Amino acid sequence: MYRLIMIVLVFWVFTVNAQKSKLVADGATLQRVATGYAFTEGPAVNPEGKVYFTDQPNDRIYVWEQGKGVSLFLEGTGRSNGLYFDNLGNLLACADEKNELWEFDRLKNHKVILTDFEGKKLNGPNDLWVDQKGGIYFTDPFYKRKYWDREEKEIEAERVYYLEPGYGEVSVVADGFVRPNGIVGTPEGKRLYVADIGDKKTYTFKIEEDGALSEKQLFAEMGSDGMTIDNEGNVYITGKGVTVFNKKGKIIEQIDVDENWTANICFGGPDQSVLFITASKSVYTLDMKVKGVR
Repeated sequence: MYRLIMIVLVFWVFTVNAQKSKLVADGATLQRVATGYAFTEGPAVNPEGKVYFTDQPNDRIYVWEQGKGVSLFLEGTGRSNGLYFDNLGNLLACADEKNELWEFDRLKNHKVILTDFEGKKLNGPNDLWVDQKGGIYFTDPFYKRKYWDREEKEIEAERVYYLEPGYGEVSVVADGFVRPNGIVGTPEGKRLYVADIGDKKTYTFKIEEDGALSEKQLFAEMGSDGMTIDNEGNVYITGKGVTVFNKKGKIIEQIDVDENWTANICFGGPDQSVLFITASKSVYTLDMKVKGVR
């Protein structure tokens, strides 16, 4: 009888705690909105709240719209991985096929905006974030792809780069990583978070006026494939589900996802109150109390 009472008590406490989440909307549960992909990645929200994401192995970009579901946006995307909308409404992509950065305009036309660094092929731009000036921060890890015709790196270090506004000069702004991956900045443009998934750590940097990074600090003893931030400054890290950290680097929420891997995440919907999750062969949504900041 005592054991039964304890089981009931634990279940009741768990239920009450779940209902008292400061982040997840009351009564909300994770919803799988589409499945059957090879590997989903790179969600990015446009000004209307539509979320674009990639099925990278199949070289496709899809779009999700709240109330309408998922539809195909484009095939033949340079094997796009990470996505992000710039300040003019263009969709930027880490085009993994030839290790480039691409821009898609509103008519789905693309142009290559970066092909190399100092004459050497990049390792493989993976994820990116755009600052208020239009400058692009991107991570460049090396994940050897079956469709590449090269075997070795041309650039030994796996680093973070900054492409100046207007697609100007590109420079190294952070290095010393094992394998940098997820990246996201704060909406006011003062801090940048970079996940070193190879070293299972996430760092925060101060963004200087010229785009340079300084004051590197350890934020969390956990790496991440992709990241996002909400309007309270909480940082969402992916991998085994979604782990949410507050500004001080303390874990405040764990969102379990029944997939082998949770790759990336962003907020979508007209008011950005829907958490959109790309996880292996499926994509999921979760209604939230907090909102995105894009």
